Amino acid sequence: MSNATRTRGSAPPALTPTAVAGATRLTAGGPRSLLLAALLTVLAVCGGDAAARVFPFGPRHRAVNDLANQFVPFHAHLWDLLRGRADGGPLLDWQAGWGTSFLPDYGTYVSSPFAPLVALFPRGDIEYAVYGITVLKTAVAAAAMTYLLRRLGPGTWWWASALGASYALCGWSLAEGTYNPMWLDGLIAFPLLCLVGEWVRESRRPLLGPLVVAVCWVANFYTAYMATIGAALVLVARLGTVRLGTGARLSTGMRLGAVRTLLRAGLTTGTGIALAAPVLVPVFLGSRHAHPGLVREFDPAPATDVLARLLPVTYSFSTPAAFVSTAVLLLVAALLFRREIPGRERWLWAGLCAAVPASMQWGPTHLLWHAFATPNGSPYRQTFVLSGVLVLAAWTGFAHGRPDRRALLGGTAVVAALSLGSLPSPFLTSWALVLTAGGLAAVAGALLLPRRGRYGVLAALLVVGTVVGQAAATTAYADRERLVRLDDYPPWGAGQQRRAAALAQADGWPAYRTDPGLPRVAGNDPLLLGGQGAAYYSSHTPAVLTETLTALGGGWTSRGRNLLSLDNPVTDALFGVGARWRDGKVVRAAPSAPPLPLVTVRPPGPAPAYGRSPFRNQELLLGARVYEAPGAGGACRVGTEVFLWAPDATGTARLGAYETRLLGGRPKRLAALTSLGVQRREGTRPRVPPGGTAEIACLDHDRLHAAVAGLRARAATRIDVRDDGLTATLPPGVTGTAVVAAPRIAGWRCEGGKAGSYGGLLALDVRPGTSAMTCRFRPPGLRAGTAAGAAGALLLAASLWLGARSRRRTEGPAPLSR
Repeated sequence: MSNATRTRGSAPPALTPTAVAGATRLTAGGPRSLLLAALLTVLAVCGGDAAARVFPFGPRHRAVNDLANQFVPFHAHLWDLLRGRADGGPLLDWQAGWGTSFLPDYGTYVSSPFAPLVALFPRGDIEYAVYGITVLKTAVAAAAMTYLLRRLGPGTWWWASALGASYALCGWSLAEGTYNPMWLDGLIAFPLLCLVGEWVRESRRPLLGPLVVAVCWVANFYTAYMATIGAALVLVARLGTVRLGTGARLSTGMRLGAVRTLLRAGLTTGTGIALAAPVLVPVFLGSRHAHPGLVREFDPAPATDVLARLLPVTYSFSTPAAFVSTAVLLLVAALLFRREIPGRERWLWAGLCAAVPASMQWGPTHLLWHAFATPNGSPYRQTFVLSGVLVLAAWTGFAHGRPDRRALLGGTAVVAALSLGSLPSPFLTSWALVLTAGGLAAVAGALLLPRRGRYGVLAALLVVGTVVGQAAATTAYADRERLVRLDDYPPWGAGQQRRAAALAQADGWPAYRTDPGLPRVAGNDPLLLGGQGAAYYSSHTPAVLTETLTALGGGWTSRGRNLLSLDNPVTDALFGVGARWRDGKVVRAAPSAPPLPLVTVRPPGPAPAYGRSPFRNQELLLGARVYEAPGAGGACRVGTEVFLWAPDATGTARLGAYETRLLGGRPKRLAALTSLGVQRREGTRPRVPPGGTAEIACLDHDRLHAAVAGLRARAATRIDVRDDGLTATLPPGVTGTAVVAAPRIAGWRCEGGKAGSYGGLLALDVRPGTSAMTCRFRPPGLRAGTAAGAAGALLLAASLWLGARSRRRTEGPAPLSR
């Protein structure tokens, strides 16, 4: 009996699991629905950006928050790696943070299968490349959801496209995923993992299932974790709606079958995660060694704000971006009033649609969604799962035909009530109410129109217009609100290209470092502009790097994870900086004071123990006194360079006509030690803005040159830097401690002794007769992750073999031919 002629209130005909699998496979064919979903998604995203006049369709830029600070620079570094132009390799990055582990950053930011597409673009068009990948990921998410919907049950093909596009164009995607493009891999992962659940339920694809899980977890483990939880909930709902026939209850055998399915699902997921372990374990351990971020308590959003975010054209950083077209809301709400759908199926899906947002608002389940750590930033990063569940619930009704007038009236009333409940929210806009009302009328009208001929075309246009129009308007609104509410940075342009070209011309690595300097463009300027500097921003910024840089007078933002370039002659000497960007040009070290090599040998003695003063800490690491205290009245001696350390001050510091701007204030920011210029006139005192402790010191450059000359006499005579370490030839007969101008992060191992720390830098004791220093870097967890990956491969092979053996036993021996 067809859906069109089924009697109201009757249950669907009994289907065996084999028949269900065969039927759903038939509905998955045909690429037109997938292409339409992707096209609608691209049209809405690009149309919204064009309406807002945002890059690449207008003068407004997209360089906000982590998009500018992390994602664009890390994609630029990936471009350099793929083109063979990076300083370092997949394990060790010599460019940022004076030398850091790259594999955790790779697994966090650029391990997506789409990320290598940046290599197809010119290096100067890196922002275009990241934008193109962002749009492509969103379109693929729409196609993946559309495929899943058609796989789950019958329904009109263009409706599947519209709902698939609605999922990809959810508020989470348009408001948060667009400037956190690594998260969009989770948007793709959710429908793919739900598809894996279907394969498990049908005992199909035993090889492909774990491989899909592995790819999803490698692409972005963070959102894949959330997508896995969501897919598990969907699988439970699907198992709960299985019936033997009309009016039948679940038998003991079916309950046991459901348990076996869940066990197979757990095995499939575990195997896939194990296959991804070579990337996942180093990422996990990289987080353990990172400088701690902000620890915050979860504060649930008010109910009125949650309801408001269900509507289009709303924006907020601390509420769930739950918008997913009015078409989806209406179909889900109508599901409650459809008596022809079995009660178990109707109420399970309705319950799931209610349980997911409720779990987002309760502290313990909020922590579960976020791997037991409240995020530093948006606390509702799992919202895309809610959008996916709503779309799946909306499609569930299509397996039983279109809703009738009564169901549509009830669904419209529910959506109207939700909209009225959001009226007190400050995030509600007039456009949100207008577009919701218009969308309700358009979608309800489309569902009431006849299916065939011109009415079918009109219905499709009404639904598609609602989906695209609401999403484009939400995109444009979010584009403009982000620029007002979030930190923004200079976009990539001609000035940055000239700066990068000048740095490349001055580059002399590994003989010396070239620091991209100040003012900064983003948090990872060495990766974006080139050179090898202290600046670095990542979720994996090593604690030892932050502590060392802070002790030497460095500055930072983001509570110590976003490290800034330190422009200081002493640290430039210590870290071998031979050129840096300053005052709009590259400034090279004077011929009389060439930079130190990467490796020097310090005389025997204890490692420096840092104290409160960064000036004294620099002298301890240098091994000589080079700073003077200001004289009477707080003025430095004429000819010395005046330095100010006021970590918590915000404002302008001055020395005569010279001035510089400070931006400090812990715990969010720390102002770097800064130069106020050379003391030209006796008695001129610096003016320091108020805010915390301030210290003045006077640098004697002659003393500094003498100290550097002494270290140069004990420096390595030859240094070979590799992608996984270095080898340095030491001067004959020296003893003491060989110090590498790189942070002593976890993962370093040296031949002939234990890799130690000298003031936070990599060091090795040099015994008599030692002529070379060889150190290699292996990210923590790489060996364990590789072993887990191998175990996962063996487990997969064993399960495939056992499955094939079981099938042969079930089928019995082949008949003998005559």
